[in-house]
Amino acid sequence: MATVQIRVDDALKSRVDELYSTLGLDTTTAVRMFFMASLEHDGIPFEVRHMPDYSLRAAIRDSRARRNLSGPYDTAQAAVAAMLEDD
Repeated sequence: MATVQIRVDDALKSRVDELYSTLGLDTTTAVRMFFMASLEHDGIPFEVRHMPDYSLRAAIRDSRARRNLSGPYDTAQAAVAAMLEDD
């Protein structure tokens, strides 16, 4: 049996360990599953491409970082009116 060693950031390893654990897997099993899926697909088992930065994702990041916010508004009507304004 062969051994595969890779270097990954500690935080990334911790996050995937936690994710796989919620699925009832360990990381070694998940990697083995990836290898098997690669063989079944005769390539990477998912599309590899640049992901566009959708405006919703950017808006979520901005709201979490408290950037590019407007308001607060006193009423829902005032918030809707502000959204409908042309820039």
